[in-house]
Amino acid sequence: MKILEYMIHWDPIHKFSLWKGFFIHVYSLMFVISFSLGWYIMQYIYQNDNIDKKYLDPLFIYTFLGTLIGARLGQVLFYDFSYFSDHWIEAFLPIRENNNSFLLGFIKGYEFIGYRGLSSHGATIGIILSSFFYNKIILKNRSFIWLCDRLCLPVSIAAVFIRVGNFFNSEIVGKPCSDKLPWAVKFVQMDTEYGEIVPRHPAQIYESIGYFVIFLLLWYFYKTDKKNYNGFLSGIFFILLWSVRFLIEFMKEPQGEELINFLSINTGQWLSVPFIFFGFFLLNQSKIKKYFFS
Repeated sequence: MKILEYMIHWDPIHKFSLWKGFFIHVYSLMFVISFSLGWYIMQYIYQNDNIDKKYLDPLFIYTFLGTLIGARLGQVLFYDFSYFSDHWIEAFLPIRENNNSFLLGFIKGYEFIGYRGLSSHGATIGIILSSFFYNKIILKNRSFIWLCDRLCLPVSIAAVFIRVGNFFNSEIVGKPCSDKLPWAVKFVQMDTEYGEIVPRHPAQIYESIGYFVIFLLLWYFYKTDKKNYNGFLSGIFFILLWSVRFLIEFMKEPQGEELINFLSINTGQWLSVPFIFFGFFLLNQSKIKKYFFS
């Protein structure tokens, strides 16, 4: 008797040819969508809050650089330091050592892979720092917390697409689960570091759904008087997003080196804890200080 198989065999195409030897990876495409959508969201917010649109493009540049640099350095320092300490060029360029490949058709020993391996904790720190400098140098007539309260909307929706990109790359996979689970996934292209190819939780999709719900909630609050409370939106963002990350980590396979692994809590979870507490601090402050601008 044939046994009904519920699991999903996930073997996607994860890059598209643009020209001879040039490809765009789905993961990179998700980044493009994230920043493009984020730009339109901030355009709406700036118009709604009477901010001159001339401040929009500099915000895009600051945020893009903060995200990319922070995410990459976070990956290098928090998850794969031992590898990148011997491959420093790969820490800064979207390439990987491969003796059988030619980068751009003539540089032997490397292949272009895009920026795979980016830390969301590092990206958050990078965005905070780049936003701070943007606020001090460019947008001086609004507070730093005002800016953070608005930026948390495009950041939360960007997180949705980044996890979809991880799903296409068959990375950050979930732990094994029963093949009777209707949405169990067999990641055919899964990296061997995760072990045997068996039915697993699609942890990337779990996170993506969670982040989308957070975006909808933040959007709802932005349309209310809550947006005028200093730190309210940012507080909700930090508490919910990093709580989702903390909880779903229990369903994930370890990612690279475990810089911190204490009390059965992994690196990603420990790094999320300060952000959650920071969210509660902002939320508490929002009850005290309310600001208005003409």
